[in-house]
This record gives sequence, structure tokens and C-alpha cells, in this order.
Amino acid sequence: MEKVDQLDLKILKIITVNARIPFKDVAAVCGVSRAAIHQRVQRLIEAGVITGSGYTVCPKCIGYSTCTYVGIKLERGSMYKGVAEQLEKIPEIVECHFTTGPYTMLVKLYSRDNEHLMDLLNNHIQEIHGVISTETLISLEQSINRTVPVTLQED
Repeated sequence: MEKVDQLDLKILKIITVNARIPFKDVAAVCGVSRAAIHQRVQRLIEAGVITGSGYTVCPKCIGYSTCTYVGIKLERGSMYKGVAEQLEKIPEIVECHFTTGPYTMLVKLYSRDNEHLMDLLNNHIQEIHGVISTETLISLEQSINRTVPVTLQED
């Protein structure tokens, strides 16, 4: 993709605050046509700058009361891709990262309760070939949840 310009950044700044804002309202703020906004957003999606949109569901509201981060140590770092493929089959895992530091991988998952968490750890994650140990950190409360800031040159 060509470089993201100031108009792209302005559009991103608006739609990351409210993804449901009508393009006509974005166009009015940006001083361009609705069609121009639509074309820009499509280009940003195709280029991978915008990676998703939709509704965010509150896990607690649908029965997932425990948010957990699990540090995973592997036999060898080169096993990461294969292990990631197996972790992807566990629907409760919502994030997976290949990391530096004490763990080879870090995953974020949601469970209904401690019994469900123990099942995920003992019967799913720790059973994956290459996983040698895990360390579990339960989140007591999430204080911040946001996307990266979009800043304009004049900001």
C-alpha cells in the first residue's frame, strides 16, 4: 500500500472511536465526499491497515467469568508454528503470541470458572506435543482496553 496519508489518519481516528459512524458523518468532518470515505476505507481494509470491525462481546455476560494469561514454554522455539496451530483449535483462546523472555508463547483465554480453566490447561494446552510447562496468571480486573492511538501531524 502507498503511505497512509493525513486524510487516512483522520478517517482512522474517527472510525476507531465509533466503528458504526455513518460515512456521511465522517465525510462531513473530513471535508470530502461520502464516496471518497468509502473508497479510502476499502483501500485501508485491502491493505491490511484496518484488520477488523464488528461488535465486541463482554465475556462475562455470556458466562466466561475468568480471563487468564498462560505463559507456555516449549521444548524448542522452532515448534511454535505447530503448537500455535493446535492452540488455534481451542476456541477459548482469544490471543496467542510468540514472545521473548521466560516463555516461548503467551496466550490469553477465557474460561467459565476455575474448573473449566483447569480442564483447558491439563487436558488441552499441556497435552500439546512440545509444551513442557505453563504458568497461569488470572486477571482480576481489566482497567484499560483500547486500540493503538491514531495521531495526526497537528496532534
